[in-house]
Amino acid sequence: MPIIVNMALETARRPGFVIIVLVSALVFSSCAALQPPNVTGPPGNSSLYPVLLIPDAHRKEATLATVNRLGQLSGKPNGTLPQLQPVTGTILGLPPQPSGSFFLPKVGIGATMNEEETRESLRRFIRDWQELIGSDPAKLSLIERTDQPDGSKLASYQQRPFRYPIRGNYGKLLIQFSSDRRILSLTSSCIPDADRIQSALSALNVRPRAEETLQKLRANGLTYVDAQGTERTFAIPASSELTARQMTIYILPAKDQPEALEFHLAWEIEFTNAPVKLAYVDALNGDVLATE
Repeated sequence: MPIIVNMALETARRPGFVIIVLVSALVFSSCAALQPPNVTGPPGNSSLYPVLLIPDAHRKEATLATVNRLGQLSGKPNGTLPQLQPVTGTILGLPPQPSGSFFLPKVGIGATMNEEETRESLRRFIRDWQELIGSDPAKLSLIERTDQPDGSKLASYQQRPFRYPIRGNYGKLLIQFSSDRRILSLTSSCIPDADRIQSALSALNVRPRAEETLQKLRANGLTYVDAQGTERTFAIPASSELTARQMTIYILPAKDQPEALEFHLAWEIEFTNAPVKLAYVDALNGDVLATE
């Protein structure tokens, strides 16, 4: 059984409650999480790998409390709830809001915030709504702040909670807002309780070598799924160059558990003279997790 990491509620204020949450997290975690790490890597039955994230009842309660606060703010406490991401419980989409019901905080004294004030306003907004966003604000980096053709503004963030960068459709935050600070859309695929996941990954105590992964690809070829959903195998010729660009944390839905996410250590490998440009290959077992 893979390591299972429960998303413990970090917003509780009562000391006794914190103790209960921590105990619950340990109870629901797999026994493998308490076993000493194997310096030779995961055993044959993969009992320590990949690391899994499953829904957590305490986090769900915290999220619902924040949703209720959002409902009170919008004047619709019993109205349509926002859509939440499966497993992580972070916000997927806002419900229809009355005009002017949900704003970025005002920064500065001018009628319109300048760029520096806008970024400070966004930082305060993320801090105030981090339960819905699912990330420590200090571990979110602003990647891009753009003005859209329709006159709205978009702020794109990348979550960076792990030793290696996140890859896959997770770890992203998008905030769309109007010039009068009204929130138009809010979507987060961030990973809550990321510190616990990093601890589980570190406990593997393995040092994968890129050379071994590249050798296996040369020998076995690249098996991937094309744009039409057909599985194909590409025999890598000597003319194709393979470059392991970096180690990543690749996140994807668990194969055998519909309400779980898998966290893989994966090499980001660049190809030349091949049907794909990039492949994410599991650094421990050589599985091709995704291609681009």
